[in-house]
Amino acid sequence: MQYSESLKKNKDFRNVYKNGTSYANKYLVMYVLENQAGKNRLGISVSKKVGNSIVRHRLTRLIRESYRLQEDRYRCGLDIVVIARTGAKGKNYYEIESAMLHLGSLHEIID
Repeated sequence: MQYSESLKKNKDFRNVYKNGTSYANKYLVMYVLENQAGKNRLGISVSKKVGNSIVRHRLTRLIRESYRLQEDRYRCGLDIVVIARTGAKGKNYYEIESAMLHLGSLHEIID
């Protein structure tokens, strides 16, 4: 991620959940909160309800890659948390990318 880093701390996730805005579609839920840093921070959460570790890690990689390839379209200075829903299980890259872009346009963070 050239403009971004990962959101790793539990308190950062909780802050985004509490103070951010959220939109959802069939596959993903996205929370967005403006931060004071000049770059985006991306956090990804995939519950055990979605599947076993192989499924969860695959979804994490798909979400991270779809964000990385479209990263220059996103506004800077945001904390973004993406939560995978059970409907995302077994979906391919293009469906996940489409869901990410849809949520980004709902939040109006895509240029």
